[in-house]
Amino acid sequence: MKSQVLHRRDRLIITTIDLIDELGIQGLSTKEIAKREEVSEATLFRHFKNKNDLLAAVLDYFAKFDEDIFQSARYRKANPKEAILFFVSLSTEYYENYPAITAIIQILDVLRYDPELKSKVETIYFQRLKYITLLVKDAKIKGYLREDTDAEAVGDIISGLCREVILMWRMEGKKFPLKERTVSALQLLLDRIFIIEGGK
Repeated sequence: MKSQVLHRRDRLIITTIDLIDELGIQGLSTKEIAKREEVSEATLFRHFKNKNDLLAAVLDYFAKFDEDIFQSARYRKANPKEAILFFVSLSTEYYENYPAITAIIQILDVLRYDPELKSKVETIYFQRLKYITLLVKDAKIKGYLREDTDAEAVGDIISGLCREVILMWRMEGKKFPLKERTVSALQLLLDRIFIIEGGK
């Protein structure tokens, strides 16, 4: 019985993500989620207290791979530049294989105005930024970047680059290879700021 409950809960989360992707956050309703899942709203509310509880679960689902991707990038036997490229490559490959999940990136700013979701949204956003910045700081410590490089600014640039390419990909109907475009743009940036001989 418990596995069926978890299965239904996960399906409701995935359907919610799909609906946000199709209709936007403004078009999302518990009635439509229940209709798509062919259950009553009462069934939905047995799994989630309310719509915000469901959105909190969506945010958890969205963020659950971040730590694994970061740890893989950080502890992989690669130089810091390769670790950054690996992190972005793995993330964008995941998004390319699950395009609907990228809708969540686009609604983070809207959801942060909800008092019940604000803390969770900010944690997700700043944790991702922290991951990237830690990889950049590691590169600086190991001598791959000049001493005067602002690691936080570079982290901001990488994070912004990724978000903008994802938005462009969505706006253009996902017509170009997301991973390829993002990694190519990132490679151009990293080639400019990394010291070629680098490393201590």
